[in-house]
Amino acid sequence: MTCLRLPATRPGLTRLAELIRQGGLVAYPTEGVFGLGCDPQSRASVEMLYALKSRPQAQGFLLIGAEVSQLEPYIDTDRLGAQRYAEMRASWPGPITWVVPRSARTPAWLVGGHGGVAVRVTAHAPAAALCRAAGTALVSTSANPHGLAAATTVEQVLAYFGESLTGCSKRRRAVSGVRAVRWPRPGCAGRRSS
Repeated sequence: MTCLRLPATRPGLTRLAELIRQGGLVAYPTEGVFGLGCDPQSRASVEMLYALKSRPQAQGFLLIGAEVSQLEPYIDTDRLGAQRYAEMRASWPGPITWVVPRSARTPAWLVGGHGGVAVRVTAHAPAAALCRAAGTALVSTSANPHGLAAATTVEQVLAYFGESLTGCSKRRRAVSGVRAVRWPRPGCAGRRSS
């Protein structure tokens, strides 16, 4: 496979989105590091991503979207409850990741051994634009082999994965830090952690 190095422009973004829709794995800048992404409905793509990262499939992946509507098919809103759903929606777009009950339509290969699914509506303009261009939520994970530091530059992404990726944004650095918050599942004792 050849990794297309695409400029961080509208045509480059459009081509990355096409690669995602065709089952490709792409690298793109996120809030703090480069991310790897693919179509969450493509089992083959998700399995390639697990293999590429040497990530245990029991861990599952995060889904990001540009709008709540891109994530709703993956969320069991009845089990989540109206109050938590409203709280979650009010926190987005932003850096908060919620672990919520997954819908029956959520593929098992996305969540590993978990009953929930991690979701976030990103406020990061390039990542949101990629979701919009692809027309779907994206599997999103840091660009690094399991256990190694996440890539913050295109050069690091290519050093880790070389030609194993289908496409890569040529933006040189990810732009800022992010702190994700994992909330306890409804009905579970516990407190917010950061």
